[in-house]
Amino acid sequence: MSFAGRRAIVTGAGQGIGRAIARALVEDGARVAVCDIDPDLAHQVAAELGGVPLVCDLRNPEEIAAMVAAARAALGDIDMLVSNAGFAKGALAGPCSAEDALWQASWDLHVMAHLRAARLVLPGMIERGEGWLVNIASAAGLLSQIGDAPYSASKHAAVSLAQSLAIEHGDQGIHVSVVCPLYVATPLLGYDADDPQDRPNDRVIRAEDVAQAVMQGLRDGRFLILPHPEAATHFQRRAADMDRWIAGMRRLRREAFAEGLPEDLGELHRRI
Repeated sequence: MSFAGRRAIVTGAGQGIGRAIARALVEDGARVAVCDIDPDLAHQVAAELGGVPLVCDLRNPEEIAAMVAAARAALGDIDMLVSNAGFAKGALAGPCSAEDALWQASWDLHVMAHLRAARLVLPGMIERGEGWLVNIASAAGLLSQIGDAPYSASKHAAVSLAQSLAIEHGDQGIHVSVVCPLYVATPLLGYDADDPQDRPNDRVIRAEDVAQAVMQGLRDGRFLILPHPEAATHFQRRAADMDRWIAGMRRLRREAFAEGLPEDLGELHRRI
């Protein structure tokens, strides 16, 4: 299957996983709108890929509407929406240590941005009888991430939203996928995404590895795309014995915090 000639919006495409997916789509012949909150990154990547730069704060419904309208004006009907934009600040002292504003921002970007953009492109896809909604979530949405409850909770909701979209609109020709990687060497965790050597071990994969997993998953028509295959085993163990899994995660947290509270998520990640 080829996406040649398809028109796609990729959010958070200025760097990391979003940029890698946008590049993979263009290499497959798609036309891509490169959406990012950072104007410089959006224009830089769009210039590299021959795409359309779009600047949008996806926490703002009005900006989402303007972004989708601009993408349509530049490309025509949208065939694919890759909702990738995300962030992680951490709640290293526990879930209650995060202020309401952080919880709300996580909800708005990791859940509502997916929904609000899908709400705008879905009617046209249904009318044409075909379309792709790709939500980039995280293995934290299947399992959990110690030290970042707002991220984990909102990513769980992102997975649930994708499931609902697949159930409700699959019979209308809408292909829905949710992508749940474990650790990826991106700026989100303090890595230099352009340096393939900036990885502590092989469990930390590159953004390009995620993009290739996404492209293959789309060709195979898969709903759940796991760039780290081992995530499936962790997910099954969690489902089989939740108490045992929580005990294991508590042990992991004790080990990671043995030297005290990490300075930030990047430090926590390296300890894990």
